[in-house]
Amino acid sequence: MTKDHISQALSKLFTRHFQAPPTGIIALPPSGSPRRYYRLSSGSASAIGTYNEDEQENRAFLAFSRHFRSKGLPVPEIYAEDLTQNIYLQEDLGEERLYDRLPAPGAAFSKELESLYKRVVEQLARLQIVGGQGLDYSLCTPREVFDERAMMWDFNAFKYQFLKLSGVVFDEEALEEEGQQLVQFLAGAGAEHFMFRDFQSRNIMLQEDQPCFIDYQGGRRGALQYDLASLLYQAKANIPDKIRESLLHHYLDAAAQYTEIDRPAFIRHYYGFVLLRTLQVLGAYGLRGLYERKAHFLQSIPFALQNLGQLLRDNPAGLQLPELQRVVHRLLQEERFTASAKKAGEGHPLTVRIQSFSYKKGGIPEDPTDNGGGFVFDCRFLHNPGRYAPYKTLTGRDEEVITFLQQRSRMPAFLQEAFRIVDEAVENYLERQFSSLMVSFGCTGGQHRSVYAADELAKHLREKYGVRVELQHVEQEKKGWVNG
Repeated sequence: MTKDHISQALSKLFTRHFQAPPTGIIALPPSGSPRRYYRLSSGSASAIGTYNEDEQENRAFLAFSRHFRSKGLPVPEIYAEDLTQNIYLQEDLGEERLYDRLPAPGAAFSKELESLYKRVVEQLARLQIVGGQGLDYSLCTPREVFDERAMMWDFNAFKYQFLKLSGVVFDEEALEEEGQQLVQFLAGAGAEHFMFRDFQSRNIMLQEDQPCFIDYQGGRRGALQYDLASLLYQAKANIPDKIRESLLHHYLDAAAQYTEIDRPAFIRHYYGFVLLRTLQVLGAYGLRGLYERKAHFLQSIPFALQNLGQLLRDNPAGLQLPELQRVVHRLLQEERFTASAKKAGEGHPLTVRIQSFSYKKGGIPEDPTDNGGGFVFDCRFLHNPGRYAPYKTLTGRDEEVITFLQQRSRMPAFLQEAFRIVDEAVENYLERQFSSLMVSFGCTGGQHRSVYAADELAKHLREKYGVRVELQHVEQEKKGWVNG
């Protein structure tokens, strides 16, 4: 189905449900899945439209959503569906995710954020135990239960999608035996409740500080520990160990209201699932980062490896995995997997000045320091949304323009290369205690492409290195735009 056909089909579904045609339909930025999302609105009415060619996944999501809603669980309401065209409308939960509340590298994990996580784990226990009661697990895909076979799929994802791509030599037979040992141990945890499968901060929406859950179509019957491990050991969340421990026990208190919990056994299996989930995540990062060269996934590898190394050193699950320990120790010595984790640290002199500008109106900005200039990237070869009437009054910060640049231009590939070049300079400047680096992005009017590129680099450098960033949008600030 083409984008135009999807928009038309969703518009008809919206009109039928709300008794009014949508006045706006915006394609949302793509996620890691092949599903396509759109925000449709008309007056006060708003909905998220979804197109997904996986019919089995659609049936699971719709049935799970209605089941969870019937039990008062925080999931989106399903408004309408047309499965003959693989589309449905669900409640618009807004734009803020728990992920957006995570602290910048080096910043403290606040009491407010800890309290928010407590509300999340309370609702997680309800979703798994109360929500799992009476659920039609025959709808689950690709398997009804997260059993030993499914666990070995996760272990092998690490082996083949990360280790093989990393080039690190390993004893495959020894590693396979250790994988079997791990999954046999985890099978002892049972599989009696709903397992979300990808329970992490990007799939938790926030409405007035209350969590709502999305993207559970891959759920199945499994152990309670897996989702908690996914949440508390998410690589980019970087939750301090003491807070992780506190949240683990807060979860156990909540879960004990709904089912009997053997705490010592639960905790031992929990750390085994933390290990398995971290291996599975590294497999995903290997596929998306090492193979597809997507910067976001490459940035997460050092955090996940550090988590894995600490888990194997502390060994709270009490497992003997010498080959895995040897391999992870070798990976942690690889500079390419540790350089990304370098941070500026408090008091480091480096400031990166990032600017967007117009070649036509003002030209390349001057460097206000005595450094004499820096990188200049020309965005004019990229497909320009400013050529089309709907985008003329918008900027590179508007959702419609962002979606255009991500889906209809080569902006993602361009930024990937720009990030790679700038990263090398930043790492060198951090080591040498330099104080200034300037990076400028130019386009015809300094309104769309260069604004988006400058914003993305600023976010990238803050998250990856924790450096001070001074961000200026030259042409937009001339118009009185307050640059937040």
